[in-house]
Amino acid sequence: MNPARGHDPEAPEAPVREGFPPNRLIHEQSPYLLQHAHNPVDWYPWAEEAFSRAREEGKPIFLSIGYSACHWCHVMEEESFADPQVAKLLNDVFVCIKVDREERPDIDQVYMAAAHALTGAGGWPLTIFMTADKKPFFAASYIPKESRYGMTGLLDLVPRISKVWQSQRQELENAGAQVLQALQNAARTPPGEGELSEAVLDEAYDTFFRIFDGENGGFGDAPKFPTPHNLIFLLRYGHRTGKEPAYTMVEKTLHAMRRGGIFDHLGYGFHRYSTDAEWFVPHFEKMLYDQALLVMAYTEAYLATGREEFARTARETIAYVLREMTDPAGGFYSAEDADSEGVEGKFYVWTKDEILRVLGEEDGERFSRIFNVTEPGNYREQPGGRRTGKNILRLRRPLASWVHVFSTSEEDLAWFVEGCRQKLFAARGERVRPGKDDKILTDWNALMIAALAKAARVFDDPEYLAAAEKAAAFVLANLRRPDGRLLHRYRNGDADLAATLDDYAFMIWALIEVYEASFAPRYLQTAVELSRDLVAHYWDCSHGGFFFVPDDSDVPVRQKPVYDGAIPSGNSVAMYALFALGRMTANLELEETSERMRQVFAGTVRESPIAYAHFLTAFEFMLGPNFEVILSGVSDAEDTTAMVRAIRSHYAPDAVVIFRPAEEESPEIVGIAGFTRDVEMVEGKATAYVCTNYACDIPTTDPDEMLRLMRSTGRPPEPIT
Repeated sequence: MNPARGHDPEAPEAPVREGFPPNRLIHEQSPYLLQHAHNPVDWYPWAEEAFSRAREEGKPIFLSIGYSACHWCHVMEEESFADPQVAKLLNDVFVCIKVDREERPDIDQVYMAAAHALTGAGGWPLTIFMTADKKPFFAASYIPKESRYGMTGLLDLVPRISKVWQSQRQELENAGAQVLQALQNAARTPPGEGELSEAVLDEAYDTFFRIFDGENGGFGDAPKFPTPHNLIFLLRYGHRTGKEPAYTMVEKTLHAMRRGGIFDHLGYGFHRYSTDAEWFVPHFEKMLYDQALLVMAYTEAYLATGREEFARTARETIAYVLREMTDPAGGFYSAEDADSEGVEGKFYVWTKDEILRVLGEEDGERFSRIFNVTEPGNYREQPGGRRTGKNILRLRRPLASWVHVFSTSEEDLAWFVEGCRQKLFAARGERVRPGKDDKILTDWNALMIAALAKAARVFDDPEYLAAAEKAAAFVLANLRRPDGRLLHRYRNGDADLAATLDDYAFMIWALIEVYEASFAPRYLQTAVELSRDLVAHYWDCSHGGFFFVPDDSDVPVRQKPVYDGAIPSGNSVAMYALFALGRMTANLELEETSERMRQVFAGTVRESPIAYAHFLTAFEFMLGPNFEVILSGVSDAEDTTAMVRAIRSHYAPDAVVIFRPAEEESPEIVGIAGFTRDVEMVEGKATAYVCTNYACDIPTTDPDEMLRLMRSTGRPPEPIT
């Protein structure tokens, strides 16, 4: 098997291009920057040295932002940045800076906003021309080397920019200053404050219902992104209201994604998104955050519906992450590329002849029918639509529907498919693997930790909990400064870069999930500590809400994101996590912070509720009724285990669970959640206290009665599936 990039001790960290000595990026940790370390472009990382040189030489800045798994970033690097002619132009006219957007999301966020302000669009690779004072005056995404198809190439564009810079420099500087000022004004302007009511939840549901693709699942037309937090919102909305279509939309979408080409049927895990409406042809990169959020969605959907396919998909996705994306020390890598050997998707697609050679004629034909493999190929060349002879594996219909076709049992058919999968997976392992971005990011690791902890509870799987705890220990040991503040990136023993809001919010959420899976109080204690740092360094004391970067950041604009895009925003997750943590520790200040956030962003959310699905999930949780379940019992005793399993097998997204071990005279949890001090077992049996706003029902030792009390909080019955 070809080793992943960055993991072969015999291989260089970056591609060495003959005749080009290493540039400054050779000293960086980012695999993306190292991919450019032997370009003839005189790259700088984002650092004061670059801006000082630009000021001294009177040059503008050429800022290029991308990431390791980005297909068009690779294209632009090979086509232009590795080309001596283009490099000479760039070096003569600009001081050139290369940024990994995953390593510096703070920089990417500012200049993506600038790109939208300048052009109305954005994308990666992101190209920005700006002054030495970080003021952007030109923006584009991918730029070809030579002009074609109406696109101006770098060989034509750079001389024009140089001429304008020489003759109209003041105008460009003024334009850049206006863009930066507009971004700063937008960041400082108080959001539309106000109140939110249940009506905003209904509006979001109605919009999702209106744009739902009833044939293929998902929402809207191509391209389609998984966006699992939209599905989690609908699950919880359906649970709260009893509206069956909310569940139907989720189930249809999860089934379609699992059976489509966006899912890797051999090695498991999900590709980034589908280029078509059918979840068939993916953009082949695999991102850690997608795996984490989809594990959460499939796990929660299984708990809500009992559909075994959802449990299997969550487990398979976890298997992929633990096999391919996990560092031996416990952290999780960031991504796998779409490309191998310079071709997008080459690692994943098959000709029918290849299938038959591996499986044999009879089994190969049967497998090909099931997974839509044809001789001409089902994967068409883009653009143009010419058949390539290659196939993407997908299930056009449920596996069980083939039982009658092949006159077999469902169990035997499943064994047949699994046997074929293993053979094809082994054969695929001999191919050149896509590159792996092995940097470890706090925020994305936190999402995976939260997903593993949730799966550990629902599936009663100690392996998942062990992986979550090992990763949490890795982050807290390696990505935390001596003063306790988090850092953002770790690679090759080097931890660096100030944490973002996402790092803090996601890690607090993860620690809450790990506590509820392990009942180890240290996780709650650390979550409380991180919440203090979050408020101290990121809170907007003038208007409320959290800035994306801390008060000692070097970026020109401190933005305050709340839009829930590919991943939930830090503000949405913080609102959810701080409220939950407040309920678990009876910390009213944390609850009040969440309440203030709800007010601060109310006007923004009302403008387009479906753009803030995780925010709405947090709001629905806060809206209530929500409750605290306090369990008291002897750890690992049979009756305690029965009580814990009962609550974990019940879909209760509106509850937090705290455990007070009865065998300890002064349990640690009492120091963190003081209201558990007087909680004790009744008649020597494991006991549950079901509370709403800290007012508790009569304690019960009966797991069924506990669940009845949890259902008697004013919510309608769960939908029948």
